[in-house]
Amino acid sequence: MSRNKKLIGTGKPVEKEMGFLDHLEELRWHIIRAGSSILVFAIIIFASEKFVFDSIIYAPKKADFPTYRFLCWMSEMTCITPPKLQLITRELGEQFFVHLKVSFWMGLILSFPYIFWEFWRFIKPGLYKKEQKAARGMVFICSSLFALGVLFGFYVIAPFAISWLGSYTVGTETINSPTLASYVGYLTMCTIPVGIIFEFPVIAYFLGKIGILSSAFLRAYRRHAIVFVFIISAIITPPDVVTQVLISIPILILYEVSIRIIKGIEKRDAVIENAQSDD
Repeated sequence: MSRNKKLIGTGKPVEKEMGFLDHLEELRWHIIRAGSSILVFAIIIFASEKFVFDSIIYAPKKADFPTYRFLCWMSEMTCITPPKLQLITRELGEQFFVHLKVSFWMGLILSFPYIFWEFWRFIKPGLYKKEQKAARGMVFICSSLFALGVLFGFYVIAPFAISWLGSYTVGTETINSPTLASYVGYLTMCTIPVGIIFEFPVIAYFLGKIGILSSAFLRAYRRHAIVFVFIISAIITPPDVVTQVLISIPILILYEVSIRIIKGIEKRDAVIENAQSDD
């Protein structure tokens, strides 16, 4: 994707296409740097165990979590409170391995802007000028949308999922005492996949800008998209209807936003084309 600059007889720098092995070597270093950033953040998170778990990981199961306080402030009808869940461990070393997983996933979240920047540095030289221009500000926008998706999952989806699933009972002989690994697994699936899904408008904008995707196509396949969204939500989320609906709704909103974005691009391109034809 990148090119090397070398000096030849005149001493002037010229661009030379890189070979396949050169691309692999450059990609390897991009991956190493991206992986190193995850490792650095993961070590910091691992060393901050008390703050990370008490103030972040366990926060959605506490009654003073901002989402619960906001809903109760709105009205008694919307007020929900989480059940008192006593997390347990059933396997030796479970707390240690969960600690490692949390450190890795949070390290990935915090290093996402740098990871995407490394990815962008690798593919940008291989794009046409029109594609590079269309993708201006891509790192900032993608990082912002990813962060917004993670925060949406953490403050909206996770509290509802924990409150509903944690208080759901069948009969009178069972008590909800989830394992630490189960709780963290649910919290992870409610955040990181949502952050990735929130990147859809950027992908739609880029494809619309280079003429691959049209608003007419997205409108024509809207019904198919709704079915597909619910299938994907069922795959990436815990097996409960409430969480799947909570994830599906913002995705469908993003789908409609993408249609508007591409429609705006098409109108602007049409105006420019008409102006050029008049000249």
